[in-house]
Amino acid sequence: MSRVFAVKGGFEMTKKFIIAAIVGLSLLGMFTAACGTLTGAAVGAGSGAAIGAAAGDAKQGALIGAGVGAAAGTIYDATR
Repeated sequence: MSRVFAVKGGFEMTKKFIIAAIVGLSLLGMFTAACGTLTGAAVGAGSGAAIGAAAGDAKQGALIGAGVGAAAGTIYDATR
């Protein structure tokens, strides 16, 4: 551990590593807790984009699909 601090700028690298680890673990926790929400949003965005492309606006369809999918995934997680 002392070698990390011996390198010039070592504290900055250690600080960045700690922040990256905290962010990574937070994302992992969010993913495991909100798996249905994230999956619902992804599936909703994909299907909304496909429907929106057929209707004429894929971006708007993806946004609406992601919102509806996230809501449905949250309700599914809450009742499961």
